[in-house]
Amino acid sequence: MNTNPDSVPSQPLKDNKSQPKILFIDHAGVMGGGQYSLLDIARHFAGSCKVLLFADGPFRERLQQAGVAVEVLAAPRKVSGVSRQATLLQDLRAVAGVLHLARSVAKHARDYDLIYANGQKPMVVSAFVARLANKPLIWHLRDTLTVQFESRLHLWLATTLANCFVARVIANSKATAEAFVQSGGRADLVQTVYNGISVAPFRAVTSEQVAAARQQFGVGSAPVIGAFGRIAPWKGQHVLLEALPQLPGVHVLFVGDAIFGEDAYGKKLREQAVALGVADRAHFLGFRQDIPLLMSAVDMVVHTAVEAEPFGRVLVEGMLARKPVVATRGGGTPEIIENDVSGLLVPPSDAKALVVAIGGLLANPASAQRLAEAGHAVALQRFSLEALLAGVMRQVDDVLARHR
Repeated sequence: MNTNPDSVPSQPLKDNKSQPKILFIDHAGVMGGGQYSLLDIARHFAGSCKVLLFADGPFRERLQQAGVAVEVLAAPRKVSGVSRQATLLQDLRAVAGVLHLARSVAKHARDYDLIYANGQKPMVVSAFVARLANKPLIWHLRDTLTVQFESRLHLWLATTLANCFVARVIANSKATAEAFVQSGGRADLVQTVYNGISVAPFRAVTSEQVAAARQQFGVGSAPVIGAFGRIAPWKGQHVLLEALPQLPGVHVLFVGDAIFGEDAYGKKLREQAVALGVADRAHFLGFRQDIPLLMSAVDMVVHTAVEAEPFGRVLVEGMLARKPVVATRGGGTPEIIENDVSGLLVPPSDAKALVVAIGGLLANPASAQRLAEAGHAVALQRFSLEALLAGVMRQVDDVLARHR
């Protein structure tokens, strides 16, 4: 997911000596939604934590810029190359690499009070680390554990390791938590802590900057939709393209990149835009770091995931930008948006419903403004960065107290 990289962080904890020492572990070098969230969390603990990455890339650079200790411990290719739908043979080939990586991580873990796995792949490695180093393990679960996304073997492996070696599962939504339990995870392990985002970068955007951005894209006074997020089939950008011919004069900014090997899908989207005759109104901007500005420059934010979205960080960002948000119903999205109160929800993979929702908001500015203001209030109240950090800290304190 391509989200705001310039969110204003909480201040690092002042008395590092009295704070828990946390070893954060992440598999990615690129910036996705989970990485932006971990960046905020680790920055909060700067001085008393370290982040271990299994791959190098922009994420390491962002952590270093934030003053967070970070080290890259490259995963063997047979480990890093395992996909969610990997075969049994591929998984077996990765076992030796996982164990080798776990032994290396365990050497680092001995100097810390707690291990914090940011995602599923880091959790698999960290489960063995926790046992080797005798340290409590928190798994921040950011994905929906269902057969739509994972092989049955991976579902079994993830829940079995969690049930045996994880002290606490932090889920980013109730939907994520429920999927974990339905897949075989222990209900007593999981607590929901919603993602949180700082409003400060959105408030800092000026009207002059917005006008300049719209001029840059050559959209003038035309209606502009923003579609933010990584380019991936399950994110459903193709559905928005299907709707675009029925929205004459409307432009779309597709902001995001194919960061996990979905380049073929990105190429297909551009070909689809040409085939539908909307290439002049579909603007593919790739990865951008000025998300608050771009969200402020569009008339609404539309998110068209065709599979259940675990949380939906871009939805909250759109709400913080005071834009009406249209999103597909499913996963954690209804926990963020109440239909026709703080945004609009449509069925997944339904281009016709999307046309009705978008067209209705464009035809009724008062309704669009009502949804935007209500969404903004919800985002400030329920999905603040402060709420995220407080929730994480409660779980860390509780796990360490139980471990002691």
